[in-house]
Amino acid sequence: INKNGGKAIALIADAMDEEQLIAAREKIIAAFGKIDGLVNAAGGNMPDGVLQPEESVFKMKMDGMKKVLDLNLWGTLIPTQIFGEAIAETGRGSIVNISSMNSKKAVTKVLGYNMGKAAVDCYTQWFAVELANRYGDKIRMNALAPGFFLTEQNRNLLTTPDGGFTPRGQSVIKQTPFKRFGDPDELKGALVWLLSDASQFVTGAMICVDGGFSIFSGV
Repeated sequence: INKNGGKAIALIADAMDEEQLIAAREKIIAAFGKIDGLVNAAGGNMPDGVLQPEESVFKMKMDGMKKVLDLNLWGTLIPTQIFGEAIAETGRGSIVNISSMNSKKAVTKVLGYNMGKAAVDCYTQWFAVELANRYGDKIRMNALAPGFFLTEQNRNLLTTPDGGFTPRGQSVIKQTPFKRFGDPDELKGALVWLLSDASQFVTGAMICVDGGFSIFSGV
């Protein structure tokens, strides 16, 4: 960004640590003068938050499930508390939460992740209304719900070393009208739209970027 004439800084902070986030916020304001956009992208899954087929549904790893739930929900809510306040002081801005189509459909094994993203959707709608009631149309909150995108975290779960699909990957492709996984770059358009004034009459929305996965009945 800097090489192309823009201005950017890179900061490291734990999305669950308020003190680190406050320090990051102050550095951003010092560098740019204000904050008018926030993308809450912290989240994901953990091995202990997954229920394997051979495990009993009555003996789930509760600690693991809670960690995944906390990461996805509080990893969204806490940064909003810290950076959203600065956006309110700016007077105008947009907040985008990264949800998932898991929030709308039951995806096997990953209960903690499903619950966490469903909570993010609930929070998105609730907070969008609160923002509108308090700040009118000046500050918006929406959610972006990706489908199945190949990443380092899920590659081995969905694909084989020779480039084929695992049984789980085959199930996903069968359920996706586009018949392929998404590329992370394909999230950019919807994300930029939600952050920009092009979507200035949109708030509390969950935008699915999933190749049709969430709308397909399978028939």
